[in-house]
Amino acid sequence: MSRLLNTSFLPSSTCRTRSSSSSSAPHFRVNKPRTVTVRAKIREIFMPALSSTMTEGKIVSWVKSEGDKLNKGESVVVVESDKADMDVETFYDGYLAAIMVEEGGVAPVGSAIALLAETEDEIADARAKASGGGGGGGGTSPSPSPAPPVVEEKVTSSSVPPPPQRVVAAASAVHPASEGGKRVVASPYAKKLAKELKVELAGLVGSGPMGRIVAKDVEAAVSAVSAPPTEAMAPGAELGSVVPFTTMQGAVSRNMVESLSVPTFRVGYTINTDALDALYKKIKSKGVTMTALLAKATALALAKHPVVNSSCRDGNSFVYNASINVAVAVAIDGGLITPVLQNADKVDIYSLSRKWKELVDKARAKQLQPQEYNTGTFTLSNLGMFGVDRFDAILPPGTGAIMAVGASQPTVVATKDGRIGMKNQMQVNVTADHRVIYGADLAQFLQTLASIIEDPKDLTF
Repeated sequence: MSRLLNTSFLPSSTCRTRSSSSSSAPHFRVNKPRTVTVRAKIREIFMPALSSTMTEGKIVSWVKSEGDKLNKGESVVVVESDKADMDVETFYDGYLAAIMVEEGGVAPVGSAIALLAETEDEIADARAKASGGGGGGGGTSPSPSPAPPVVEEKVTSSSVPPPPQRVVAAASAVHPASEGGKRVVASPYAKKLAKELKVELAGLVGSGPMGRIVAKDVEAAVSAVSAPPTEAMAPGAELGSVVPFTTMQGAVSRNMVESLSVPTFRVGYTINTDALDALYKKIKSKGVTMTALLAKATALALAKHPVVNSSCRDGNSFVYNASINVAVAVAIDGGLITPVLQNADKVDIYSLSRKWKELVDKARAKQLQPQEYNTGTFTLSNLGMFGVDRFDAILPPGTGAIMAVGASQPTVVATKDGRIGMKNQMQVNVTADHRVIYGADLAQFLQTLASIIEDPKDLTF
């Protein structure tokens, strides 16, 4: 049974089987009473793989504390993957017996981060197993020691004045973590840390899911009070310091290095945007965004040139993707993510704009689900809002092309009748996988895109 369940068992109780004997049947063998050991389950809660590129995860906060009763499907811990913060649920009923990786700690995918006991009687055994690095009878390998969170080192190394101060962060009286100012919503470790460091949780604004206060919020409050004033510099930057990658930055780094193995080429094109700008001014009040307009125009052009929406993953074949899912690069605190507008060619511009706003809000709150950021078939990267007129983008692994969009700017141009006029123009540069997409393919795609943008009547169907 233990092999089938793939769990570790510890002795719990014993029972005796019924013995059978018959004096009238001496030819039957009399069975001696035998002892059968009934073992209770102590299961390991593993670090899950929340995306195809995730190799390790960081514990953002524990939703439950040691000793808490858990029901199947209930959230136990919030894990930071390479793209988002996600709740991890338990698949079994039981008790959270031992937390093996504290908040802020990092663990490889598949390693144990906590132990789940079936009954309260097994909690002590589970904690002994956790502290001893293993237990009797399990086939699992001992979990690696959790990496100490860097933020904790900063707090302990900072010189806090001998008389403990009551730290109160400047914030509004009612915030997302206080439920109307009545109850502070904070992770167990954040509460423990706040008590040790004399921090008033009621004055903090949580950065965790749904405004939940986590350990880093407490540490930030301490740093804000105890740090001496310094000369003006970039927020959070300490000159001369070495800063390790965040989980998201590590994922971006791996993807960018992987993209170097793909033979790419680039094609640029100039597009007049007067008609698009006029349409945008007309429907902007209805909630339509320029990003949605560009994504819609791109999707309609891709529908006519499916090879530009294709992808090559194994180097030996390529796939004509069935759906046109336009991913759009978004810069967020500590990294970059590409929320996906799925079936952008089939969704009307108003629904597409509402969906885009929803995706951006979720991205900045680190609440995107995997299918909302890893299903893109073509990518847009727009720096036009920063005044950038042109740039090249790096091709994301697993896709065929990415388009870099520059700012729309007034430009002096020669008209067809030989006169000089003024038009708004933008530069777009497409980076493509040359194993699948060729120069003529991109040129024809860009011609189609330009015709859609310069006569955008099809964008509002």
